[in-house]
Amino acid sequence: MILTHDKLLEEIEAGSITIDPFSPDMVGPASIDLHLANEIRVIAASSTPIDVVDELDFREHSVVHTLDEPFPLASGETILGITRERVKLASNLCGWLEGRSRFARIGLMIHVTAGFVSPGVDNRQVLEISNVSHRTLNIHSGTRLCQIVVQRTDGSAVYNGRFADQMKI
Repeated sequence: MILTHDKLLEEIEAGSITIDPFSPDMVGPASIDLHLANEIRVIAASSTPIDVVDELDFREHSVVHTLDEPFPLASGETILGITRERVKLASNLCGWLEGRSRFARIGLMIHVTAGFVSPGVDNRQVLEISNVSHRTLNIHSGTRLCQIVVQRTDGSAVYNGRFADQMKI
């Protein structure tokens, strides 16, 4: 069951959802807006193919950039961003990262495939940002770039995977 505005605020008040930093105006009808932090990770230019195997570490093939200035995201390019906010969900809640329609309408995708936020998570969310338009899009730090839709689980679990402690990109 997806939580609506009043239920989201109740869960935040009860401590089942923590968004840090948080402002009540981030809560919409059935989601919570999240902001892009001030750093991104860009795939390093190389003619050498990247082996897609279980042991792949994206950090070995990318470079961190700060967003002191807008980043020109070229058509067809994908970068990684991270939310300013730390998201903490109780073990009976999970979420879905979604783009915002105002940006989708100009060809900006916020997560390519990894939009699921596991129960019990306590970290910042990495965004797989892609430009599918034909024009360069300037990406700005601090923009409400995405939203998290929260729902109850049937049972409880806690994410302890590879990115459990993810606080930087």
